[in-house]
Amino acid sequence: MGGFAGKLAVVTGGGLGMGRELVRQLAAQGCSVAACDWNAAAVADTVAMAQAGAPDGVRVSNHACDVSDEAQVQRFRDELLSEHAADDIDLVFSNAGIGGGASFITSSREEWERTFAVDWWGTYYCARTFLPLLIASGDGVLVNTSSVNGFWASLGPRMPNSAYATAKFAVKGFTEALIEDLRTNAPQVRVVLVMPGHVGTDILANTRRAHGTPEPENTSAARIETAFREKARLTAAAAATIILDGVRSGAWRILVGADAKVLDAAVRARPEAAYDYANDVMANAPTARSLAIMPSGSTSTALGVA
Repeated sequence: MGGFAGKLAVVTGGGLGMGRELVRQLAAQGCSVAACDWNAAAVADTVAMAQAGAPDGVRVSNHACDVSDEAQVQRFRDELLSEHAADDIDLVFSNAGIGGGASFITSSREEWERTFAVDWWGTYYCARTFLPLLIASGDGVLVNTSSVNGFWASLGPRMPNSAYATAKFAVKGFTEALIEDLRTNAPQVRVVLVMPGHVGTDILANTRRAHGTPEPENTSAARIETAFREKARLTAAAAATIILDGVRSGAWRILVGADAKVLDAAVRARPEAAYDYANDVMANAPTARSLAIMPSGSTSTALGVA
C-alpha cells in the first residue's frame, strides 16, 4: 500500500487508546475515517481532535456503536456510508476490546460473556458487515486486533485472563483462516492480524465503565489504573504508528511491542512450557513483569494487555 491518503477507513473502539490514535494518525495522513465507540462522548472527542489535525478535504465522523450488537454495527455502516457519500470502504480496523471475566470459575457469567461478546463477536460482526464493502473497493484491508493473549492465555502466575484470552485466540484463528479464504474467494481484500503486548492505554478504566462498575472508591484502585497506563513502555500513539506502518508495508502479522516479540518467541520455542512459571523464560516474561502492579485476585487482573 502506497499510503492512506484519499482512502476511507473504519475504526472501532475509536474513543480511547490505540483506537483514538489510529483515527488521529489516519486523518493526519489524509485518510477520511468513520470512528465508532460505545462511549459516544469519548469518540466525539477523538473525532474533534482528528479533524483539527487533518488536511483539507478529509472528513472524520463519529458514531455510537456497541460492536457486540450486530444491528448496531449494521446501523453504523449505513450511517457512515451516508455521511461520507461512499459506496465502498478501503480499510477496517476492528480494534474495539474490553477486559473482564478473568476466571471462568469465579467471575460472573454475565461479565465473562460480555467480554467475549465485545472482543470476539464484535470482530466477527464487523467482518460480516464490512467485507462486501471492502471487496467493492477493489483493494480493501481488514485489520483485526488480537493480543499476545491470543497465543499465551495468561497474564502470569495467579493471573488468569480466560474470557479475554479465549476471544483473542478466536480472533487470531479467524484472521489466519481468512488469509487463504480471501486469497481464494475475494483476492481484492487482504487481512492483517495485530498482536499488541502491554500498551499504555486506559483499558482498565474503560473496562470498568463497559461493565457498569462504579468509579474506584479508594486511591489504591485509582493508582492501579494510572500505573497500568504509565508503566507500559509503549504508548498508544507509538502502537498505532507500528500498526499503520505494518499495514502499509503489506505485513499480515504485526507484533506490537518488544514484550510481544519476546513472548511470541518464547511460546514458539517451548510451547509445552508456556504455563510452567518455574522455567526462566515465562517466569520473566515481560508482560507478566509489567503487570506485577496488579494485586493477586483483584478485579483489575481481568484486563486484557492490549
